[in-house]
Amino acid sequence: MNQINLICLGVRNMQASLAFYRDGLDFETSVKENSPNIVFFNNNGTKLELFPLEQLQKDIGSDNPPALSTGGFPGFTLAYNAKTEQEVDYVIEKAARAGATIIKQPQRVDWGGYSGYFTDPDGYYWEVAFSEHWKFDENNMLIID
Repeated sequence: MNQINLICLGVRNMQASLAFYRDGLDFETSVKENSPNIVFFNNNGTKLELFPLEQLQKDIGSDNPPALSTGGFPGFTLAYNAKTEQEVDYVIEKAARAGATIIKQPQRVDWGGYSGYFTDPDGYYWEVAFSEHWKFDENNMLIID
């Protein structure tokens, strides 16, 4: 089981989240309406899914759904690995214009790269990072040796 094909984010407001990702960050989807039941975005190597949070809870366990988080750090991040520092700055600025909360402005970090963080409308944390040592394959997937 060495693959991840889909990352599903449970969202509280489908219209706001769709606008953030599709219209604000230009994630590709065939969805044209503003309040669909489910959305899939086409990315290099994976798909990102938006699904109503309450329905996701019921899908996981209709008799005993998991409790909703009361906020705070969910214990994971999503990442956008850039090919230049300028691309990091561009993505962070684009996210801010789309309504993201900038948590950490891009800066040099102790692991030798350049990185910043933002949260989306549901509080999911995104890191946008660059390292001059990174290489990418033909699908823009980060190669980690």
